[in-house]
Amino acid sequence: MTIEVYKKPKESTASLVKRFNQRVLGSGLIIEVKKRMFYQKKENKRAKREKALYREKKRREYEEKKRKNLF
Repeated sequence: MTIEVYKKPKESTASLVKRFNQRVLGSGLIIEVKKRMFYQKKENKRAKREKALYREKKRREYEEKKRKNLF
C-alpha cells in the first residue's frame, strides 16, 4: 500500500511532512506493520472464548465499581 502526498504551491516542507504523517496514521499502516513484526500463533476456540469471557467479566466489574463511585 503506497501513500503519496504531493507538495502544494507555497506549502512548507513541515506541513507536507505533517500531511504525510496524518495519512499514514489514518490508513492504519503503522498498526498493521506492528502486528506483523512478530508471528502470533492462532488460538483455539476454547482459549479465545475464555479470554473473551474474562474481558467481559473485568469490564462488568469495572462498570459496577464506577457506578458505585469506588474510584
